[in-house]
Amino acid sequence: MPLDPPPPTAPPVGPYEVEVFFDGDCPLCRREIAMIRRWDKRDRVRFTDIAAAGFEAAAYGVTQARLMAEIHGRDAQGNWLVGVEVFRRLYAAVGCGWIVSVTRWPVIRPALDVAYRLFARQRLRLTGRCEKGVCETPAAGQNRRAT
Repeated sequence: MPLDPPPPTAPPVGPYEVEVFFDGDCPLCRREIAMIRRWDKRDRVRFTDIAAAGFEAAAYGVTQARLMAEIHGRDAQGNWLVGVEVFRRLYAAVGCGWIVSVTRWPVIRPALDVAYRLFARQRLRLTGRCEKGVCETPAAGQNRRAT
């Protein structure tokens, strides 16, 4: 079952359409974010690495575990976005609206939502980030890399 978005928080600082909270320790996530950064010619996206040293989820009113469970984002009004909707907003912000429209089709939308949730649950295993057969996300403040 997908997580409900947390309650709205203060809007992001700056003229962003969407802020994405991504796991910078995840190789697949880094690759996707790097592509979106290249496409973000008008600086419409704010990128926040939840694995960076010094990142504190509590400052946003959420837990690190929640942010690690599924991709999160916020719109310019501070409303939280979760899962595939984050990707829809990211792609729309960088000018790929045609991709977004396809993902909203009645048959495609639920299939993508389910596929993403399955991926999110297995993300650590799929990216080789399990240690001794245990696939757990690090607790806040642990195993953080320096930026």
